[in-house]
Amino acid sequence: MQKLVLASNNAGKVREFQELLAPFHFQVIPQGELGIPAAEEPHHTFVENALAKARHASAVSGLPALADDSGICAHALNGVPGVYSARYAGLDGDNAANNQKLIAALQGKTDRGAHYACALVMVNDVDDPEPLIVQTRWYGQVVDVARGAHGFGYDPHFFLPELGITAAELEPSEKNRISHRGQALRELIAQLQTRA
Repeated sequence: MQKLVLASNNAGKVREFQELLAPFHFQVIPQGELGIPAAEEPHHTFVENALAKARHASAVSGLPALADDSGICAHALNGVPGVYSARYAGLDGDNAANNQKLIAALQGKTDRGAHYACALVMVNDVDDPEPLIVQTRWYGQVVDVARGAHGFGYDPHFFLPELGITAAELEPSEKNRISHRGQALRELIAQLQTRA
């Protein structure tokens, strides 16, 4: 199996990527196991940050690397918080603080539409001239009252009108199937199949 560095130490992401990429003979290794520090994310777009993380992990490890960058974009706020979703309420902010700030920013707005965005990037090496790049969106609405015990981040406030529930009320397996990250993984796998 070919080793592939995941530019994340999130146990859930590691497990998900390991299962989905095993049929393609990739052994997914979280960057922390190789002593690779987190990359800087100075860019204003998800795809640039994901590419920076993937190239960084590949440069340090000498191995192919996979990275994603994702966040929530509120339509009435011109895409805010976007790439700053995880630190919207500040570097010391947590999920609750981030959600409170987003809800406050949307007070009085009639458009509560939002989408989760995901950019997924895979490079064969640090100088790969043709990285695999996938960008996806998952549409919903921001609601004031949190619902559900699953998920993380903005999930308890991310309402899915077609299902009548929030992302945090979805079973994890169903969320992984329909979410922005789930969509991106399926598209990445389709690209891997065409390149095989």
